[in-house]
Amino acid sequence: MREISLQEVLDARERRAWKQRELLRQFQRPVLSFTMNIPGPVKDSPLIRRGFDAGLRRLDKALEQAGLPLLSREERREPTGCELLCAVEAEAAALKAVCLEIEERSPLGRLFDLDVIGPDGQKLARQEERCCLVCGKRGRGCASRRVHSLSELDAAVTGLLRQGLLAEDAEALDRLATKALLDEVDTTPKPGLVDRNNNGSHQDMDPGTFRRSAEALRGYWKGCFLTGAETADASPEAAFAGLKDLGLQAENAMFRATGGVNTHKGALFTLGTLCGAIGRLWTAEAPCRDFGRICSTAAQLCSSSVEADFTALDRGRAPLTAGERLYLSSGLKGIRGELAAGLPSLLETALPRLEEGDQARRGEAGLSRIRGSSSNA
Repeated sequence: MREISLQEVLDARERRAWKQRELLRQFQRPVLSFTMNIPGPVKDSPLIRRGFDAGLRRLDKALEQAGLPLLSREERREPTGCELLCAVEAEAAALKAVCLEIEERSPLGRLFDLDVIGPDGQKLARQEERCCLVCGKRGRGCASRRVHSLSELDAAVTGLLRQGLLAEDAEALDRLATKALLDEVDTTPKPGLVDRNNNGSHQDMDPGTFRRSAEALRGYWKGCFLTGAETADASPEAAFAGLKDLGLQAENAMFRATGGVNTHKGALFTLGTLCGAIGRLWTAEAPCRDFGRICSTAAQLCSSSVEADFTALDRGRAPLTAGERLYLSSGLKGIRGELAAGLPSLLETALPRLEEGDQARRGEAGLSRIRGSSSNA
């Protein structure tokens, strides 16, 4: 990170304006300019770039959903800030409506500058002026009168970035966890388990049961992630207590969706704790992608509770779960013990085999492409 001069800012603006004119001349279509609204002399940082990337994802998705294809696309990441310039096959007003929706509804939208320049070279204006970054007042009065200090503005921007990225990452994790549940039930064949071919040994459930359950659990994974982030400085035991409360609520939602059938109780515990661990390790600048570290953190979260549960197990209580019966008969702790140990079977056996299979698949695909090229030569 470095501070930039006023001249560098002016040069970047002039370069961007020149490129906008070139795109208008070439395509005769509206031009979209996306930059980050970052006051002060530091316009580029890992945090700012993550915010820009979040905006790009939202923009790409919104344009696709609106059926507005790009005619050109150019990204720049400079000390003067991140920029996107593109010509769009759209009516200028429709494109502006998409941009306003992102600015108003995204957790990071206040920091997005999504400008639309019409084919006539005029920038489309907003109907309402934006709010002050610090105090939230409408209009440009605070900026024009320099009401707030640079340190106040910097703190406000950093806070918006951190809270916005936390919300963005929570939503992304929730989508991935839900997709994992749906992909799991569709994985076929799975001998003895529910898949697209049959119900295996389960007479009380089918793929539809699992899909209803997966949909009912949307939001639970996000809640686990946010709980982990909010209790990052608390003891593992205190953090896990919050996760356990969420798990009980999610279990009730699952049973309501399935008519009392247990489809995802194991996932509520394992995947929910892993989501909590990801939240506990989260930083806005660089979310943790080290799966070994995530597993060990999940183990720290649940190990005390798991051990206490097995120690206090009452043989005379009924009904016992299948896992509890297994522990009483053989001492095996099942999936709870596996997670409390940091998922060694997954890390040491399953993932290496999956990686080997993936590498072999890619090798075969590459070999097929080479063979195809040779036969066409």
